[in-house]
Amino acid sequence: MEAYIVYPSKAQEKVIKAFFEALNIPFEKKEEETLPLHVIEDIAKGQADIEAGRTITFEEFKKRLTISE
Repeated sequence: MEAYIVYPSKAQEKVIKAFFEALNIPFEKKEEETLPLHVIEDIAKGQADIEAGRTITFEEFKKRLTISE
């Protein structure tokens, strides 16, 4: 059995649901999951750091990582 993931608009969703039901195709609807608030806050902090220029290169990150091990 194959699985397909589609992202229809609200109007398209009605048509797709009717199509699946008409052809007896089993389907399930999954609501979009939202990220926990602490994750959203941390993403915002990271974006603020980038805008403020508080960044390091990947090479510097690797150096710091190996020093702390």
